[in-house]
Amino acid sequence: MPLQRRLKERHVAMISIGGVIGTGLFLGTATALMEGGPVGLLLGYTFMGTMCYCVMITVGEMISLLPIPGGHIRLAERFVDPAFSFAMGWNCWYCWTFTIPAELSAAATLIDYWNPGVNNAVWITVCLVVAVGINLFGVGTYGEMEFIFASIKVVTITGLLILGIVLDLGGGPSHDRIGFQYWKNPGPFVQFDGIAGAKGRFLGFVRVLIQAAFSFIGTEVVTMAAAEMKNPRYTMPRAIRTVYVRILLFYIGGVFVIGLLVPSNSPLLSLNSSNASSSPFVIAINRAGIRYLPSILNAVILTSAWSASSSDLYLSSRGLYGLALTGNAPKVFLRTSRSGHPYVAVMFCSLFSLLSYMVVNTSSGIVFIWFADMGATTGLLAWFCIGVTYIRFHQGLQAQGYDRKRLPYASRLQPYASWWVIASSLVTLLFSGWQVFLKANWSTATFVTTYLPIMLFPVLYLSAKFLMRVPLVKPSEMDFKSGTEDIDAERSKEPLPKNWSQAVRMSLT
Repeated sequence: MPLQRRLKERHVAMISIGGVIGTGLFLGTATALMEGGPVGLLLGYTFMGTMCYCVMITVGEMISLLPIPGGHIRLAERFVDPAFSFAMGWNCWYCWTFTIPAELSAAATLIDYWNPGVNNAVWITVCLVVAVGINLFGVGTYGEMEFIFASIKVVTITGLLILGIVLDLGGGPSHDRIGFQYWKNPGPFVQFDGIAGAKGRFLGFVRVLIQAAFSFIGTEVVTMAAAEMKNPRYTMPRAIRTVYVRILLFYIGGVFVIGLLVPSNSPLLSLNSSNASSSPFVIAINRAGIRYLPSILNAVILTSAWSASSSDLYLSSRGLYGLALTGNAPKVFLRTSRSGHPYVAVMFCSLFSLLSYMVVNTSSGIVFIWFADMGATTGLLAWFCIGVTYIRFHQGLQAQGYDRKRLPYASRLQPYASWWVIASSLVTLLFSGWQVFLKANWSTATFVTTYLPIMLFPVLYLSAKFLMRVPLVKPSEMDFKSGTEDIDAERSKEPLPKNWSQAVRMSLT
């Protein structure tokens, strides 16, 4: 039984806005602020935000035309070659799979701040059971739960932004106006590792980019869900057009407020110690002396961990299903239930979530940094591959005389946006783990988590190229039609609403 189109427009809309906003935003910004300063933090997230937007309009144009199972992994086979699809697919699977324990270890770090007497394994188990359970019940349940979780996150982050501005202007219990004083002291940038001058500030900014990348990685969840959404050629473009809202409001706005409220030299920002650490939002609320709100935020962080880990598990299982469809993974992962749910792929990917129990014997903050670095590196490699796939897609459209204006979705920024993704991701990857090369700063764990995926990708591609011996797909022979025959048929079965009340009921059922 193939995958079924059960995701509704309201599911997709909310997933695109808040689906993968996870504990990385609540916690990861702590490290970024400490290493880059408030202005370095803002510039880093803005830089990465432009990359994220370009990735979404790039993959969105291809997926809106060809909403097939496996998403951009299978598109790479059509427009580049099978070897590239093989290397890209396993890199993406690695990224999404190992982001799950990152989210769970981050949740343990944040909750441990308020409940230090409870073993972190308890919080890991609670989040893990919820995330796996949601995915085992099928895509319909996943869509409904993500709609609820994403709504909670959107409301919470909007409230935190408003609260942050109020506190900065002196509206807190102490009525102390903060303004931009932390931009002056300790300063707008951090001299990374005590390196003086512009060099130290630049290195701090580069370090922010890696953490920012982790926060943005997974945005493509909405494109991977295209094969399971109703009327994707209408729903997908609408979802892509709202991506900038999340980037500007939640990420750029969020880090701006954080930079105003918390000094970059606050000891609570450090995640390298074995004692409990905290989110910049929580630090700001504590400094303002507001009671009870931290407990409310604690509950939201839990739902955020459930949502983000559930989305990552959804991505990894559908990625593995797509790999199996192309023959790049064992066929057993193609097994589905009667309702079209790839339960074997879900259960297999769930096993890797057990890595999050590493926090039992190691600081949860340190484990979070390890997995975040791995997720950021592999995620940037995936973005690079998306850019390359689109360049080939664009060449195929031109060679076969397609008018891009007639596509379900097309951006005026193309093909320049895809070239920006390729160039910026390569530069960021080059500097991803540079700090290990500083004198007396070597870290085997950091080197492995950042540079191993970069070294493995060309090995995977060249090995597959040698074994498959298949040339690049010629632009004139690219397939822009097969695999979407069911879309128009399904659309023709949907009755049109006769009035506004019926339209509302149809959107909710």
